[in-house]
Amino acid sequence: MRVAVDAMGGDKAPHEIIKGSILAAQQLRDDDIILVGDENTLSRELNTYGAIPKNITIHHASQIVQMDDPATYSIRQKINSSITQSIELVAHGEACAVVSAGHTGATVAASTLHLRTLKGVRRPGIAAALPTRQGVCLIIDIGANIACKPLHLFQYGVMAAVYYRCIFGIENPKVGLLNIGEEDAKGNDLVKDTFTLLSNSNLNFVGNVEGREIFDNKANIVVCEGFVGNIILKFAEGLSMSLLSTIKTEALKSFWTKLGLWLCKPAFEPLKAKMDFAEYGGAPLLGVNGICIICHGRSDSKAIQNAIKVALKLSKYKVNEHIVSEFEKINTLTAHVV
Repeated sequence: MRVAVDAMGGDKAPHEIIKGSILAAQQLRDDDIILVGDENTLSRELNTYGAIPKNITIHHASQIVQMDDPATYSIRQKINSSITQSIELVAHGEACAVVSAGHTGATVAASTLHLRTLKGVRRPGIAAALPTRQGVCLIIDIGANIACKPLHLFQYGVMAAVYYRCIFGIENPKVGLLNIGEEDAKGNDLVKDTFTLLSNSNLNFVGNVEGREIFDNKANIVVCEGFVGNIILKFAEGLSMSLLSTIKTEALKSFWTKLGLWLCKPAFEPLKAKMDFAEYGGAPLLGVNGICIICHGRSDSKAIQNAIKVALKLSKYKVNEHIVSEFEKINTLTAHVV
């Protein structure tokens, strides 16, 4: 299998992107990695590593989508960008997946335009894993769409359940709907109508989930619109970083607290790793007819390496095929909903 990597996307591109790709290539000798970006720039960077794995190649792309470029402008005016060229490799069957830490809006727009959506899917959604006390909670959507209809949220639940089953091995994952309270009558019209759709489905729907319950394992999957999901994700990330930093600052104030921190290090190291987004690689854009992994803009080599592994895992377990199959099983409830 071949994975196209947007080597020019991200705050630490191309150095960390290439480094992560080399690490992945060294582990995945039966798979190929295509670095997409300016050939001269990528060649110079690769040469600093000496011997390059034979399963790494370069695909030239002359343009770069900047983080402040409007998404629609980038896909219309920068057709030779590393993002678009990476996605087109998947669209043309030259790669099975794309990995990008670049402009999220441009990646979603280009994927939707060039890959199209899977049969039955109205809108794709980004699914991100948040660590909980007993595992992982998948939040969908975290930014692909901010103006959703009930059917879109319902389909997010269906796609996320398939993904969770294939990747995390939970046969019948619990699906919850993010709301301001547990009661059925709470929330706006979007949430109330989505609640009805989820309740009447064959999903393992556990009802409304409040923000504080995301980390309590009430649900394996929490469904919400992209505007809300993106805020939750960034708030959780900022809170975890702030807590770790505060603990370290307070612990360094005296000899005894330093000693306590040192003694607790075996407990803190696994916690730190669990809260590190790099451990999870990236978030899949579910619903497009191809595999697209969207990484954090600050992704380092470890995150890119893991994102490539996630991309190959989605391909190996045929997640998209399972999503299409699941939609074919859905009853006619959604067929007449707009």
